[in-house]
Amino acid sequence: MFQLKRQGMLIVVSSPSGGGKSTVIREVMKQDPRLEYSVSVTSRSPRPGEVNGESYHFVTEEDFRAWINRGVFYEWAVVHDNLYGTRRDIVEERLRRGHDVIMDLDFQGGLNIKKQAPASVLVFILPPSMTVLEERLRDRKTDSEETIRLRLHNALEEIRHATQYDYVLINEELDATIKQVKGIIAAEHHRAARLTIEMNNGGDPA
Repeated sequence: MFQLKRQGMLIVVSSPSGGGKSTVIREVMKQDPRLEYSVSVTSRSPRPGEVNGESYHFVTEEDFRAWINRGVFYEWAVVHDNLYGTRRDIVEERLRRGHDVIMDLDFQGGLNIKKQAPASVLVFILPPSMTVLEERLRDRKTDSEETIRLRLHNALEEIRHATQYDYVLINEELDATIKQVKGIIAAEHHRAARLTIEMNNGGDPA
């Protein structure tokens, strides 16, 4: 009998702020308990309802920059004038255990991950339109008018990079988007380059 063994996989989900990536990741993880979430580190202040260690690891800009110099981060980037990064030790330890790691990153972080780990899977989620994106940002009631305008401006730049990703989806209906992301992950699990074929006695079929 043959057995398929695979290594852990890095999955990056990106979208403009308000595009729905956090909600999609949360729902996909509920339906696939094998996924582990990589909590990013940020120098920005927590928003209402965000929990340190769950939403992000919140640190000072001074500490963040010290971690950059120590090589702590797998990747890091400046987003909306704040610093965001992914800790190398946490990601690599989970991958070694054969676990899939899913990340919520902006496009800079996603492309940096692809440079570090070419086998990673990058999924970009588009809003149905800029009008819908603006409505979502305003409905959150967490940002000033100036911040909303900055996020909308930055969204256009982010969307220009969407085709550098492996997959691009339009988040018109949440359940459909969740199903699509789950389908991508399932298909990538069966990519031959990720697999080792073994006999049930541990031998080499070749």
